[in-house]
Amino acid sequence: MNIKKSILLRVRIAFLLIVLFAGAIVFRIVHIQQVEGERWRQKAENIGLKFRTVRATRGNIYSDNGSLLATSLPFYRVAFDPTIADDEMFRNGIDSLCLNLSRYYGDRSPQEYKRRIVNARAKNQEYLVLNRRMINYVDKKKMAEWPIFRKGRLKGGVIFQKDEQRFKPFRSLAARTIGYLNENEYGAGLEYSFNEKLSGRDGEALYQKISGGNWKPVFDGSEVKPIEGLDIETTLDINLQDVVQTSLLKHLTAHRAEYGCAVVMEVQTGEIKAISNLSLNDKEYYVERYNYAVQGVREPGSTFKLASMIALLEDSHLNLNDSIDTGDGKYMFHNQTMRDHKPGGYGKISIEEAFAYSSNIAIAKMVDARFGLNPQRYMDYIKDMGLDRPLGFQMVGEGVPKLKTPGDPTWSGISLPWISHGYEVEQTPLQTLAFYNAIANDGKMITPIIVKKLFNNGRLEKEFEPAVINSSICSRETLKKVRRMLEAVVEYGTAQNINDAYYKIAGKTGTAQKLINGRYSRKYYTSFVGYFPAEAPRYSCIVVIDEPKGYNQYGSDVAAPVFEEIANKIFARNVQLHPPLPTEFVADTSTWPVMRAGRRDDLLRITREMGIDKVVAPGTEEWVHTKLEGDTVMLATHNVRKGIVPDVRGMTLRDAVYLLENCGLQVHFNGNGRVRTQSLLPGQQIDKTQVIKLSLG
Repeated sequence: MNIKKSILLRVRIAFLLIVLFAGAIVFRIVHIQQVEGERWRQKAENIGLKFRTVRATRGNIYSDNGSLLATSLPFYRVAFDPTIADDEMFRNGIDSLCLNLSRYYGDRSPQEYKRRIVNARAKNQEYLVLNRRMINYVDKKKMAEWPIFRKGRLKGGVIFQKDEQRFKPFRSLAARTIGYLNENEYGAGLEYSFNEKLSGRDGEALYQKISGGNWKPVFDGSEVKPIEGLDIETTLDINLQDVVQTSLLKHLTAHRAEYGCAVVMEVQTGEIKAISNLSLNDKEYYVERYNYAVQGVREPGSTFKLASMIALLEDSHLNLNDSIDTGDGKYMFHNQTMRDHKPGGYGKISIEEAFAYSSNIAIAKMVDARFGLNPQRYMDYIKDMGLDRPLGFQMVGEGVPKLKTPGDPTWSGISLPWISHGYEVEQTPLQTLAFYNAIANDGKMITPIIVKKLFNNGRLEKEFEPAVINSSICSRETLKKVRRMLEAVVEYGTAQNINDAYYKIAGKTGTAQKLINGRYSRKYYTSFVGYFPAEAPRYSCIVVIDEPKGYNQYGSDVAAPVFEEIANKIFARNVQLHPPLPTEFVADTSTWPVMRAGRRDDLLRITREMGIDKVVAPGTEEWVHTKLEGDTVMLATHNVRKGIVPDVRGMTLRDAVYLLENCGLQVHFNGNGRVRTQSLLPGQQIDKTQVIKLSLG
């Protein structure tokens, strides 16, 4: 065989093999498509099917009066099955539909939308995401009226996939208390603490995976419907929350402090009516990002002296008028010098004055003298009051108090005197508030609550009551004494700057030096905690401000004014706290002429002109009111404060108008004589748009 025939043979064999191989491929394709096609299509469909979770609607969070604090709003992603609409409907409506889509989303021209939809219809594509941007319920209702879409899911092919998102109507108000929950089921506040109740029970439904990695629901009747979460009703008063947060923010800004918190609680119920936590962020704004009131464990400072005084009074026969020598304001305990705030010291003072002036030396000397040989006895009193353990608060993350005992390795000779006035012991502000609330609540210490009720579709599911921590933290005699001491703090002690003429405040200032790198610094943790009205307590409150800047850095100057502002606003808006006003003044004219109130100089001149010599007029205040004691006329101070409605009853019209208009109020009156009644209650905050009506008689 020559070379030519050999080459030709090889080419023919190679060609034959190629033809056979190609034929085999064609045969296999035809066989898979025609013979095995249904089996492979079913298998592909089964691989793309999956049961997926259908989220339950999350429960709402309400305030005490039903105001909505947090809710889930429905948002939707718009998808489209272009194969469902018949040819005539599709042809007549596609241009208008694409024009509406282009105008709404603004990302594509009408022609681009039309090209996408027409191509998907030609390819028999049953699921097309038109835009990944979510729309709200109102826009969904509008879209449902567009051409083709108006025929709905089964005839028009529109698919609105719902995805709920959390919304807070009051935005930043109580934001940290309401809290949040992230995609990993972790968060903070009520959203996290009550997640199990709020979240309900998820359902499931069958979904099919389609091109582009998207999933579309398969409505085959196998769906398990989700069960909605429970609604929770909190104890928060949204109006009071606004008052507390506004006051705290104003004073934090004025003192350029690092952070602050304030909590208002009802004395007898333990219900928290307002709680605010604000801290300075990197942009020099105050925001809520950490719950200092519930989680912030710190050395409380002088507010802890109340516990020391209870221990002393319970273990001895001390009387408030007993005396204690504080010396020149410096005293050595072992190798450490303790100092009082006042330069030169307080000298010899009574027990009541020692507490009112917040003398560190007085409290420490008494505690050391009584318990120095047996400090465990002192610590047992502290533990019996419930100050060594958490409150069991309803929110997750409550701070654990730290209470040193004589058996601890860090216990030293100075531990007892330093613990006695609030160092080497740590508490959260809420724990301190609960302790002071017990004094206001006749000695009964209860757990504060912030969630009052759980509802299931409007039906009461569960109601919460405060737990009793200690039914009586001290004896009745001790309780009476410490109440008097707390009132003295405001009457003439460290918080006399917030003494109010219309109602009594009882409480205690606290100023603790901050421990930084093992040394106490000149940075302060300031606080004021107390209750009001002192004679019949309705509310307790604590205010904490950390690291205030400027000249004034003590609790009396920084935290107490916030307490006063909050208390004044609560007092002004709650008529039940006001003493009943007499309908009219009835003068005793049998001995003296009618004199009720007015300018000091005017009344003194009248008494001189009329020959009345038995007049007592202490002080120098401009405005006074009269008291008749026997045959003597007393001119008592008539408290007039900026921004507060004064009491003008008993004054002449001239004096009343002068005083009220200087306060910025518009005055209307009727009748003759002196002021008998006034429409705005004394002590109320002044709104300069208000009109006060006076009735004369």
